[in-house]
Amino acid sequence: MSEPVNVRVLDREFTVGCEPGEQEKLHAAAQFLDARMREVRGSNRTAALDRVAVLTALNLAAELLQGKQQGGAQDQSIARTLNELNRKLDGLFDSIAMR
Repeated sequence: MSEPVNVRVLDREFTVGCEPGEQEKLHAAAQFLDARMREVRGSNRTAALDRVAVLTALNLAAELLQGKQQGGAQDQSIARTLNELNRKLDGLFDSIAMR
């Protein structure tokens, strides 16, 4: 059951639902978001909150997609290496079995 938790982002307070025991993660996420939004806003204190939020969300989404693409390439590389090792092990076991 969700519990209301208050978080602060760009000096504004928001109440959001949070699962029991997840409050620390929510607060950490809010602090991370606050820092990123402050970076995007920079010295322009009059920037509209919704614009800063959308630009920050787009930046985070781009980083997430880039990480997934890099992770996918790493997964493929690991799969190729594992397949190569499996082939070598199969060959080794076959040669041992023939003796």
